[in-house]
Formats: sequence, structure tokens, C-alpha cells
Amino acid sequence: MSEAKETLMSKLALEICSLIGSVFTQPSTTPAPLDTLVHELSNAAKRGVKVFVYGVGREGLMMKGLCMRLAHLGLSAHCIFDMTTPPISSSDLLIVSAGPGFFSTVEALCKIAKNNGARIVYVTAQPESRAALECGDVIVHVPAQTMANDGGDSMKREVLPMGSLYEGAMFVLFEMVIYRLGECLEQSPQVIRSRHTNLE
Repeated sequence: MSEAKETLMSKLALEICSLIGSVFTQPSTTPAPLDTLVHELSNAAKRGVKVFVYGVGREGLMMKGLCMRLAHLGLSAHCIFDMTTPPISSSDLLIVSAGPGFFSTVEALCKIAKNNGARIVYVTAQPESRAALECGDVIVHVPAQTMANDGGDSMKREVLPMGSLYEGAMFVLFEMVIYRLGECLEQSPQVIRSRHTNLE
């Protein structure tokens, strides 16, 4: 690889990481997303309840990654729409993501969960949205650009278009959550690794 290409690649990587990092330095009037998620998940683990996750599109991929790590930490964690997803019931925890504030599938799932007595954590970049306020018992604010505010009419090409900044911030946030949660639950690296699948 030429030096010019390496420099460009390094510059782009640093720019993307800087953009994602800036999400976590913005002043906010809401509780820190890391503290909120660790609190909710550690309580769920201590109560021995099931944790369900859901998100659409690329947000959904980030949620699936979170679910995998929660299982490695020993929680009963499930991705909605997997064939082995159990029923949700009272005291269970549902974590959903709707970056732009609303998705019809997210709202419908929240209604079902609420009707069954579950607690709902609503992750979004739009904490004042109607759906977040109506559905979430707890709202986790990730103040990043999504398709709700990406200036879609602009001809300017962005390094992180549409909802990529929000989705990248989700990945980083969830890694921080898993790190902190592992400490809270006193899970050693060896025990966490022992829960990883060997069917690969």
C-alpha cells in the first residue's frame, strides 16, 4: 500500500473516531447513557430476569452485538424475532433502539411488552419524540446524527452519512456498557470467554 493511501486511510479513521467520540462529550440534561444502561442491566441480572433487544436495520445489528455480549456475561439475553426467543413477561427488560425517535415496529413491540408488564429502555437520538416518551420507562439519549436530522437534501458528502454516527456511537456505548457491567457482576475474562459458542 502506498504511503499516500495509508495516510488517507489513517486520516479517515481518525476523523470517524473523532466524530463518534464527540457524541459522548456533548452537554446533556439527561442522565449519562452509560450509567443508565449499566444500572438497568445490572438490576436485571441481579433479579434473574430475561433481557430482550430490538432495533431496525444497522441499529438492529448493534443491538444483536449487545445481546451476544450480554449472554457472554451470563444474562438471559434474546434478540426479538430469533426462532428461540421466549415470551416476555412482567419484570423482564426490553431494550429497543429508535435513533430517529420512531419506528412502527419498535412502537408495536413496546406496546406488547408493556401489556405484559415488562420494563422498557428506549435508546434514541430524539428523547423528546412522542414514541420515546410514551413507550420508554427509561430513555437513553445518544445525541448523534440520524436520518431524522442528516440534512438529506444537501449535496455535501459526509464521512458518516444518514444514521452512521448514531450506529457507531451505539457500538462504542455498548462496549463501555459491557466493560462496566462485567465489573459490576464480577465476571472474570475467563468466565466470559467460557460462554462463547464453540460451534464455529
